[in-house]
Amino acid sequence: MCDYMPVEVIIEILKRLPVKSVVRFRSVCKSWNTLFTHPCFISAHLQASLSNNTPFLLLDYIKNGKYDYFLHYDIDGFEEFKQLQFSPFGDAADSLVVGSCNGLICVFLFYPDNDMNFVLWNPSIQKYISLPEPTIPDVWSYGFDPRTNDYKLFIVEAKRVCSCFELFSLNGNCWKRVTAVYPKYAFGGRTHNTYMSLPFVNGAVHWSGYRERNNGEYSHAILGFDFSAEEFFEMNFPESFSGWDPKNLAIFKYGESSIAVTARPTGGEFRELWVMKEYGVVESWTKVLTLHPVIGLWLPSVLGFRKNGEVLLQVDDGEMASLDLNSQQMEPQGVLIGEGL
Repeated sequence: MCDYMPVEVIIEILKRLPVKSVVRFRSVCKSWNTLFTHPCFISAHLQASLSNNTPFLLLDYIKNGKYDYFLHYDIDGFEEFKQLQFSPFGDAADSLVVGSCNGLICVFLFYPDNDMNFVLWNPSIQKYISLPEPTIPDVWSYGFDPRTNDYKLFIVEAKRVCSCFELFSLNGNCWKRVTAVYPKYAFGGRTHNTYMSLPFVNGAVHWSGYRERNNGEYSHAILGFDFSAEEFFEMNFPESFSGWDPKNLAIFKYGESSIAVTARPTGGEFRELWVMKEYGVVESWTKVLTLHPVIGLWLPSVLGFRKNGEVLLQVDDGEMASLDLNSQQMEPQGVLIGEGL
């Protein structure tokens, strides 16, 4: 075939194939197998897929009485694409999705004998690799470092003052302690779960930190760790959050390259949603929504954002709804995700 068609043209054709076809065509010849596993081809195939395919949204919720993970089309209909099947992981008793990046999902597995393990999983071809065991599985984030073309997993030992961090590199297949200087903040934003995932945005993982003042109030900061520079940094919350209980602050990914935060004042019966219109610019914080209790005492919870900018909410009856911030119109999505909070 190469005698009749330039290699560059062949690559342009092959990078537009579906994933399953690429996997099947690895057996055509050694040169194609080498091509398909080369990082440059993988990156080119990914970009071609992202430009042509319908966007998906990974969600976790209750369906038919069972908690599981699902992919939904992130389009007007919001139809379910598929339920993720974790059968490749053998006798794992439970699983948590840490994050998804470029079609590669990081999963945290629990086993009956109390063993735990991270895997990187490609659900399209049902292949996964197990990662070496870290020493501090507690709070984590997963993302891609474009500078080194590397997938990385970041773990925090979430004590009152965070003092221990580990970083896994897929290229190096190893964990290492993070030695960069960490700003002296306590870890905020814990939930009732021992394990939790932190949002990965704009090449960095983000979480909330706080310091307790002498008067019993708090000062806050958004803390981050840049995957490429491997350095910590901090940004300010909206000024109105000063003194609010750090347990009532939660950070989300907003769009492709910025963040949002929900906040509820101590004893307050409302929740605010703010977005950072321009990443890193404190002056760009904008309040876009105030949530009040509806039908009794249920206060809607923010679950995240869709590609079109709409907010996904968990409403009072445990159903998922999508809210248009411009029109303030709410549309139920027909998905039961549990009781309201």
